[in-house]
This record gives sequence, C-alpha cells and structure tokens, in this order.
Amino acid sequence: MQTIPLKIKKLMPEAKLPVYGSANAAGADLFALAEAPVRIAAHDTAVIHTGIALEIPEGYVGLIFARSGLATRKGLAPANKVGVIDSDYRGEIRVALHNHTKYEQSIDPFERVAQLVVMPYAMAEFIETDVLSDTERGEGGFGSTGK
Repeated sequence: MQTIPLKIKKLMPEAKLPVYGSANAAGADLFALAEAPVRIAAHDTAVIHTGIALEIPEGYVGLIFARSGLATRKGLAPANKVGVIDSDYRGEIRVALHNHTKYEQSIDPFERVAQLVVMPYAMAEFIETDVLSDTERGEGGFGSTGK
C-alpha cells in the first residue's frame, strides 16, 4: 500500500482531521463541523462543513464518497454521488448530503459524514477523429452486455 504526504489545514480549531477506520481502509472518514445538529428535510440537500482544507499533491485527486453506514441507516449520501477535489483547490472541504428518505434526518456535530479517497489520475489528450476502433460491444449502451 502506497502512502503520500497530504497537508491539512484546520480552518477552525475544533475541526477533526480525517481518520481511517481500519488498517486497510481506502477511505478516510470526514467529520461534520457544526455547533448543533444539522437537520436535512426529506428529499433535500444540506451542505455540511468539515472545517478543513487540503493540499492534494499534483497528479492526485480527492474523491468524496458516501459512508455506507450513513447511507444505509439514514438514507444520506453525497448529492453529486462522488465529489471531486482537484489538487489546486485550497478551500474548505464541504459535503453536500442529500436525504433520500421521506423523513427528516439530522447530522450531529463531529458525526462521520463521508469518506475521502485520494487517488492518482491521468489527464487525457483529446484527439478528434472520424473513426474509432471496432470492439465486440460496439455501440451497445446500457444493459447491452447482458450481464
């Protein structure tokens, strides 16, 4: 397993740093920074502050994913499904949580709200062409593989 140094700045002294839940966890838990519970109405979205900013190294991206327990127990998951934190972003990490249930839900101060995965990425050089190579699948779309 590769580790990389990742600088974190606490924007508020009470902010909690991300924490890995186990030795082999891919995602580090992000914690809500709030003075009181944040209520999220049914089918609504709330922006949850974490009080931290990151310096993600060039060539890496931070991805914010749902916490499976929070999604299962409370029906709360990132509104954009996966948040993308580019290496040149230095602002506060915030999580837009969407309530997929028909009941109001709440996030307590310092509750784990999402998980951060840091991964390398490649940038594409987009080359316009009139012809693409043939494949067995071809232009088959959603569900076309029959699997």
